[in-house]
Amino acid sequence: MRRDDADRIVGLYAQHAADWAARRRFNDWERRWLDRFCGVIPEAARVLELGCGSGAPWGQEMIARGIGVTGVDAAAGMIEIAAAQEGRWIQGDMRGLSLGERFDGVLAWNSMFHLRPEDQRKMFAVFAEHAKPRAVLMFTSGPRAGVEMGTYKGEPLYHASLARDEFRALLDAYGFDLIDHVAEDANSGGHTIWLAHRRV
Repeated sequence: MRRDDADRIVGLYAQHAADWAARRRFNDWERRWLDRFCGVIPEAARVLELGCGSGAPWGQEMIARGIGVTGVDAAAGMIEIAAAQEGRWIQGDMRGLSLGERFDGVLAWNSMFHLRPEDQRKMFAVFAEHAKPRAVLMFTSGPRAGVEMGTYKGEPLYHASLARDEFRALLDAYGFDLIDHVAEDANSGGHTIWLAHRRV
């Protein structure tokens, strides 16, 4: 792994945005987690999706349920695709995001784990800044601390994670209480998922 592998993520997704969007499909286990998320946010909620990609499937599934979605992604190609659909789509880096508004839900699904560990730690301040009291936060992570490299279109694809105890400590420090957590769950495509809500 080279130090710059994490820096190549945005360009990789921008370059292959059309192919990624064409191949990306919602599956049954993701729908179950969407149901969980939507079940603990208010009706007609406003949700901030960080790393929204092309705006589908998560963004469009939420919009179909009457949820107002603001999606943020650093890859210009992804936002160009998203902008052709309903919703509010912003090209930007989630690490320095400061929209000056708060949401009923914050979602970082299969996105934050592309950041370096030091940047993942900083994301909890971003979550807190954009979360109303009792707002729901859901994100995916790796199952353990470390860096794991995958590939996409034959190019290195960076993934990293903090330790589970550190994620728990960060949630608590930034005012979030855990609702549910699964690690490498066989019923969730092997994903590690965190569901929490902001304290009043």
